[in-house]
Amino acid sequence: MSESGQISKIVESLLQSYDSVGAINHVGGANLPSQEHIVDILQALRKVLFPGFYDQSPVEATTLPYLTGERVVWIYRHLSEEINRCLCYECRENGHCERIPACQERSRQIALDLLRELPQIRALLQLDVEATLSGDPAARSSSEVILAYPGIAAITVYRLAHFLYQREVPLLPRIMTEHIHSLTGIDIHPGASIGHSFSIDHGTGIVIGETTTIGNRVKLYQGVTLGALSVARSMQGVKRHPTIEDDVIVYAGATILGGDTVIGHNSVIGGNVWLVESVPPHSTVYNPPAASRPVVTPRRRGERAQAKPEVTEAAG
Repeated sequence: MSESGQISKIVESLLQSYDSVGAINHVGGANLPSQEHIVDILQALRKVLFPGFYDQSPVEATTLPYLTGERVVWIYRHLSEEINRCLCYECRENGHCERIPACQERSRQIALDLLRELPQIRALLQLDVEATLSGDPAARSSSEVILAYPGIAAITVYRLAHFLYQREVPLLPRIMTEHIHSLTGIDIHPGASIGHSFSIDHGTGIVIGETTTIGNRVKLYQGVTLGALSVARSMQGVKRHPTIEDDVIVYAGATILGGDTVIGHNSVIGGNVWLVESVPPHSTVYNPPAASRPVVTPRRRGERAQAKPEVTEAAG
């Protein structure tokens, strides 16, 4: 069979799949938001929040007013468009697309509201940067934290997405946070409530669920899960993730679950702890020592490491 014939067969089989496996189609529906476009908007917002940090050329004080004005106008136009796409999608999904003009006006208003909020978001981010810098002896400067630390990247996107989530914008907040999740390995749901001076050390594998409440000056290490005891659909809209009060440190690999679980202020949660119940303020929580200690045996200098035969057999 010729190449064109093979291509025709492939197209035909795909069209048949669209009929038989239709639950993952979106044909003839509302114009969905563009993930690529939203990422561009995020980049523009980060440049406004941290002027001079994400630009290829130096930003001069004399040109800053003009550059900022140009960026704000661009963000307003494009963010309004993406918010409108999200609202129209929800309207059509719920069967009342006659509200399209109202959605357009609401989209413009939400975009303006976010832009007005940027100075307050900047103030929060400065506290987050300061908390990260002061809590990490490996950090040399705030510039290093802003440019290189995945925790600050994830927190920045979360604070923007959270604002939109609070205004009931569908799809867009999750697209934002899942994009930065894919880059950093840090999964913060935009519905979570997080106070000021929040810091994330390393960050890979952190999960913060939708109804989590985190107080001020909280620090999380890599692999921490703030999750739910139940993931049933019936729990939607119910407080199902923990509350972490002010001045708490949660070390690597700890798992804290449940909407009734409260970690009292000024507590320290040790690494790999599993918690499904509350702890009072000023607590230190850690796992008891293991029943047996690791066996350490000397090895001759220059000897190559080899797996024990029984370990190899067990692994197979």
